Amino acid sequence: MKFSSATLSAVLFLGSYANTCNAFSPAITSSQSRTIATSTTTALGATMSKKKEERLEFMKNPQFHRRGFKDVRGKVEETMENEYKADLVEDLKSNNYLLEKDGVKMYLAKDFGFCWGVERSIALAYEAVEHYPDRTLHITNELIHNPEVNDSLSAMKVNLIDKESSTGVKDFSTVEEGDVVILPAFGASYEEMDLFDKKNVEVVDTTCPWVSKVWNAVDKHQKGGSTSVIHGKYAHEETLATVSFCDDYICVKDMKEAEMVIAYMEKGADNTAEDKEAFMKHFEKAVSEGFDPDTMLDKIGLANQTTMYKKETKAIGQLFQKSIMKIHGPAEVDQHYMEFDTICDATQERQDAVAELVHSASGLGLDFILVVGGWDSSNTAHLLEIPHHAGVRSFHINRADCIGADNTITHRTVEGEIVTEKFLTTLDDDKDVVLGVTSGASTPDGSVQDALSQIFLLKQMATNKEE
Repeated sequence: MKFSSATLSAVLFLGSYANTCNAFSPAITSSQSRTIATSTTTALGATMSKKKEERLEFMKNPQFHRRGFKDVRGKVEETMENEYKADLVEDLKSNNYLLEKDGVKMYLAKDFGFCWGVERSIALAYEAVEHYPDRTLHITNELIHNPEVNDSLSAMKVNLIDKESSTGVKDFSTVEEGDVVILPAFGASYEEMDLFDKKNVEVVDTTCPWVSKVWNAVDKHQKGGSTSVIHGKYAHEETLATVSFCDDYICVKDMKEAEMVIAYMEKGADNTAEDKEAFMKHFEKAVSEGFDPDTMLDKIGLANQTTMYKKETKAIGQLFQKSIMKIHGPAEVDQHYMEFDTICDATQERQDAVAELVHSASGLGLDFILVVGGWDSSNTAHLLEIPHHAGVRSFHINRADCIGADNTITHRTVEGEIVTEKFLTTLDDDKDVVLGVTSGASTPDGSVQDALSQIFLLKQMATNKEE
């Protein structure tokens, strides 16, 4: 994988506004930084929610870093180039995303793999390790949903914050004053930011700017007195961070749940106590504390988890707009509904590229489509759903060793099950293995190369056996 200077140097300027106070002397304490920022936040308070005011104050702390560390940037760029480059993938790209070799013919999706937000997060995390060689480093969640990247950080002695086995609550007792805490690409909750601010630790924020864009959107919802409707999975790390900046919210994971909310809205005063009980039981883990659907769905704003389907988010938004129009009339839509563009382009581009492969599958003679990426990765799981729903044979693996020397593949299904089966159906025939391949936004090119190398090896073994 080739990391451009422009991509890696993005850490220089992204978040520069949030890091303005880094110009102050390091001797300035957190409380002094807050005092310095008071006049600014007071003025801004007229146009933003209290939680956003607090978030900006956290970010103005000179111990809060979003721009990385220039002194180690060159070394990190070289490390990433060596660690994640993949000559086979580069060959595919330079050959119009097609490569035939040793009885294997492969078509690479035209948009795949690392997005710039993920590259930025990895670069910032690696820079933190190099910049603080004598400090204890922690990370609040996996940096991204990729086992190999997270294993690399673990090997660098970055401690993943443990969770209590009984409650699942993170145990921050191991974080001490002077330590370094890395916030992952998914972001961190308001409560976590507040805690680290009080603990007097160095915070390295690798949050994807697209995630921050969602936070800004929900801030506008809250400031306008609206309930945030989040199209996302309520337990996903990104969504957990997003809802922490909301006073009132409800999460809908798909069109079906959006339709449930709309049905309740449109029924209005005709909802019975039983209707309300059933509604709250279904959404009990996906709503804010004290949520009341009878009063909190009159004014709503839509936002999304950045890895969801762009088309589905747009369709959900259209449904809510039509419902608001039905309830309040066309003239009142803007008084009861808010929507901002918070959908990540990289997510949609990868989905569109897989859809193109699926559309061409029959003409290309694809035996299957291989999807490479973390099993916990939401955006990668959505890439699998596209061929699955189109009836195209497909496999989602999280690393190359899922492909066994005995022609087995351990893969994750759309239902989330992990199964193993024989998968190269033409292996013993005198035919090429023909496949399409893609990877999630958090997947290094090296992971794709390693997986394809396993397939080459299987084909070569079968050919040698015949001879």
